[in-house]
Amino acid sequence: MQGWLNANSRIKRNYIKNDIVKNFTTVLKIAPAFLLASSMMHAQTKDSTTKEKKIEEVVLIGYGKQKKSDLTGSITSVSAKDFNGGATSAGQLIQGKTPGVQVTNNSGAPGSGTTIRIRGTASLNGNNSPLIVIDGVPQDFVGVNGVSDPLSLINPNDIETFDILKDASATAIYGNRATNGVILITTKKGSAGRFKVNFSTTASVSTKMGNVDVLSADEFRNFVNTYASAAYKAKLGSTDTNWQDQIYQAAWGTDNNVAFSGGIKGLPYRLSVGYNEQNGIVRTNSFRRTSVGLNLNPKFFDNHLSVNVSAKGTFTDNRFVDGGVIKSATYFDPTQPVYSGNSNYGGYYEWLLNGGLNVNANANPLATLMANHDVSSVLRGLGNVQLDYKFHFLPDLHFNVNAGYDYTKSEGQKKVNAIYKSGFNDKGSSNIYSMEKKSKLLETYFNYVKNISTINTAVDVTAGYSYQDFVTSIPGSTTYKGVEPFITVANSFETQNTLISFFGRAIFTVADKYVISGSLRRDGSSRFFNGTRDNLWGYFPGVSVAWKLNEESFIKNISAINTLKLRAGWGRTGQQELPALDGNKPFNYPAYAAYNPSGPGAGYQFGNQYYFMYRPNIYNPNLTWETTTTKNIGLDYGFMKNRIYGSLDWFRKDTKDLLVLSNVPAGDLSNQNLLNVGNMVSRGIEGSITVVPVKNQNTTWEVSFNATHYKPEITKLLERADANFNIPVGGIEGGSGNTIQAHAVGYAPNSFWVYQQVYDNNGKPLDGVYVDRNGDGKIDTSDKYYYKSTTPDAILGFSTKVSYNAWDIGLSARAILGNYVYNNASSNSSLQSASTNEYLQNVYSTAPVYQFEVPQYFSDLHVENASFLRLDNVNIGYNFGDIFSKGSNLRVYGMAQNVFVISKYSGIDPEVFGGIDNGYYQMPRVYSLGLNFQF
Repeated sequence: MQGWLNANSRIKRNYIKNDIVKNFTTVLKIAPAFLLASSMMHAQTKDSTTKEKKIEEVVLIGYGKQKKSDLTGSITSVSAKDFNGGATSAGQLIQGKTPGVQVTNNSGAPGSGTTIRIRGTASLNGNNSPLIVIDGVPQDFVGVNGVSDPLSLINPNDIETFDILKDASATAIYGNRATNGVILITTKKGSAGRFKVNFSTTASVSTKMGNVDVLSADEFRNFVNTYASAAYKAKLGSTDTNWQDQIYQAAWGTDNNVAFSGGIKGLPYRLSVGYNEQNGIVRTNSFRRTSVGLNLNPKFFDNHLSVNVSAKGTFTDNRFVDGGVIKSATYFDPTQPVYSGNSNYGGYYEWLLNGGLNVNANANPLATLMANHDVSSVLRGLGNVQLDYKFHFLPDLHFNVNAGYDYTKSEGQKKVNAIYKSGFNDKGSSNIYSMEKKSKLLETYFNYVKNISTINTAVDVTAGYSYQDFVTSIPGSTTYKGVEPFITVANSFETQNTLISFFGRAIFTVADKYVISGSLRRDGSSRFFNGTRDNLWGYFPGVSVAWKLNEESFIKNISAINTLKLRAGWGRTGQQELPALDGNKPFNYPAYAAYNPSGPGAGYQFGNQYYFMYRPNIYNPNLTWETTTTKNIGLDYGFMKNRIYGSLDWFRKDTKDLLVLSNVPAGDLSNQNLLNVGNMVSRGIEGSITVVPVKNQNTTWEVSFNATHYKPEITKLLERADANFNIPVGGIEGGSGNTIQAHAVGYAPNSFWVYQQVYDNNGKPLDGVYVDRNGDGKIDTSDKYYYKSTTPDAILGFSTKVSYNAWDIGLSARAILGNYVYNNASSNSSLQSASTNEYLQNVYSTAPVYQFEVPQYFSDLHVENASFLRLDNVNIGYNFGDIFSKGSNLRVYGMAQNVFVISKYSGIDPEVFGGIDNGYYQMPRVYSLGLNFQF
């Protein structure tokens, strides 16, 4: 069997190899050597104010850089001076800082990281995260076991800039991975000069925002005595336990970083070491990250050869909390004590049934925390070498080579101690798992830059080749009962995907007024191999123009106008990241017929051993890319010596061949398959403005505001006769397999699919009474309607900072308007909770008000307006200047994060990624003190 699979792999590689030769030959025919690409090196960190201004005027555009004033695409740059303070994950650095970019915290757990969306979503089941490129190396962030967010493996303190490519005319140079935008991260580098040391340390304490609004002990006694039978009234306890207070804690954290930089005989270097430790506000939860970074930037051959060597390593330790502990703390009977007074289950109180544990009841949340020991250790190494050679005989021509390697190894174990919680046969259990991901990169390209004075035109031409290979392996995991193996997944999982690309770009700047840019990338991806070359390759073009109005004679002499530039762009990008079928295991060649090992739930038992067979995998030979065509019109402006500046963009994204894991008719290998099912369109507008009201020798005050609005709509799904066809999504707590959202033609993705609640004359919702929307005299699923979605009406960001002599103060805030969240705690509460399955369960505060006999999961009553204003960060600092010697510096600061949230939402936190509030780990409120010392 293995030989058969290896043979197929050779067939795939041969197809790709033949196409490499064919396409590389084509490139050589259509592009003279002087048109081949190499971008100049990334902008290095500079120390002086003058040099910082030059950095701000240059933006990375992918395989090159360009003056900000010459940009034709929609690109935003955020540098270290504008980052949010106190960030523990890279995404938090730019939260609320730029229009069109929504950064949502995955949860309040340390190390959980963020989810980033650029101009909304363009896919239904595919990956909607942007492509992340760190120091020129594209990242594979699709699923790492034991890691909540792979981007949390990067030390934020090592990051210098984010360059965010938003429209397809800018992102098309990255082809089939660029539909969701591209974020180019540049890490800090050294500079030639004297030896410098920069040390920073921060100590913090995190507290919870609040508790879920459930009944107190006395309120719950009244609730049970009113609505339950005598048998259940007798189960009430006599204590007053706030279970949410029991699981939460004040959590301490520290973040320490030291960097050494300078130059040794013309060798600029920067060596950094960091240690971050955070305890979660839920007991037993913790995250620790140790990081090391090294950047070397020498030049050789009379500065004709520039070398950038970058190496980063991180090691993280995580201890996770059981996913259900927050729900248990929400619903556990508040009249019961924490401890039972006997030794059963470690002495913790648990609901019993016929002398044994009541498996239907909520587990004691403290017992759950003590019983579960869920830990992981993750090693990440990322390194690359970039060579930029400027030809001696033709200095305008550069040759660039970028070779990189990315390695991640995760190991974890989840143990359940049967002393505190029932495990397999009361012996407990232990699951051991591991995962390894490797990525290799080789890119070569030429870059020709020439200012042709005779025609007053600057030419910047780039073309090249890229190869990236991804390998993911998951060795067989083992689950133990006691010390004996209970389930062993003997067959390991391994997949390899290869991406081969040819790309080119040409930029012409005429008379320093008119800029024309065009790019083309041809990508070949093994993900779509189906035994032929049919869907291996895709073309992704982009074109854009800019008109610098401020350089025209009729505007140039108007002193109040510094920048006024019109931009327009068009481009097509792709999507090749596919949804996972089994946890973090991606589809393995989903267009190719193959055999894969069966999953843990499909083993054959012989004695105490489970055996897992090879079985045919689902596949779709017609599978192809999702492609998104984007149109963008923009305006950049700057007035009053750039004391007022910003941008405004309108965009439209049309996505076709949407990838969706869809139900299929009986007779296939499964009841689901990955299909290209339809189309989607998204229209939007975004803008930003920065004002500097005060700028003098002693005081500078800067105010920034940005806003984004977009509206996605599904325009086509599977061709079905039923006009009401949809794809249900959004699983909820309660019942079996219930979902609350759906994808449907004419509506936004993830729209809430619910019944319209009916109310009495006093505004009280009627139990199980809904509007008969189709007028057929009965209530069924055909009466459901699409009510709101996870797409907000507007995303707003605001920040301001003031510096006065040695003092500085700043704040940043965000607002999300038209944000709707399904309150699962409310929908799961009813009078039934007072008498069910031989245990008592606490309820949301609305239960005695609504008086629903049973949970009404699908009422639009539970879809709440969760618009909010959040003050993310307030900080104040004092700079002591040359405190010890000339060139030294000491800054001391205090900071508060997640200061307050204003919202009508009845839950704790209105910012819930995915729009379903079901035991959400709330964001903590964090108070920090820190100092930064350099000499």
